[in-house]
Order: sequence, then structure tokens, then C-alpha cells
Amino acid sequence: QVQLIESGGGSVQAGGSLKLSCEVAERNFHPISIMGWYRQPPGKEREFIANIISAGSTNYAASVKGRFTISLLIKKRTTTLQMNSLKPADTAVYYCNVLYTGDYFWGQGTQVTVSS
Repeated sequence: QVQLIESGGGSVQAGGSLKLSCEVAERNFHPISIMGWYRQPPGKEREFIANIISAGSTNYAASVKGRFTISLLIKKRTTTLQMNSLKPADTAVYYCNVLYTGDYFWGQGTQVTVSS
């Protein structure tokens, strides 16, 4: 079992910014191949936001491309999601995940609320 610790959620007005962090709790955890972010808006299915591969390549959902930036700090076993120009439609519970030995492990989720 892999534990992911998320932080950085909160409430912000439209146009504002937030930065989410997700750390793999196990200090000896390696290798990190892929880490990513998903979100689940109220009453909707969980959806892909972004992921990053250890070599540095990134992928983004069309809805956040140009506004969100994912980063990977391998030595800190941490991925961050910088979210700018936030919109009320970005309101959701945000989850991080990590691919390890063929399985995906998930964080507990952090709430992001964007008011108009």
C-alpha cells in the first residue's frame, strides 16, 4: 500500500490561484514513473486533469491546459499542481495518484472551491 498526502486546497475567487501538493509518504519509495491529478466536481464523475512522467513529459486535459501546471520533484517524492485563472467550473475534490508496480494509488482528496 502506498500512502499519498495531499495539501493546498481551499477557497478562492474566480481568477485567483491555488497550488496543490501531493507527497508519497514512504521515504524509500522508488521509482516514480507517473504521477497525476484528477478531480471530481459535485454530482459528476472523476475526470483526468494532468499527469507527468518521470522523464518530464506532461499531459493536460483541454479544460485546464494553459492555466494549470504540473511539476514533479522526484527527490521529494512530490507532485504539485499550480492552478491559475481559476473558474467556478474548477470547483471539485482534487485527487493525486501515482503509478507503482502496475497499480495506481490515490490520495484522500482535497477540496477546491472557486466562487464567482
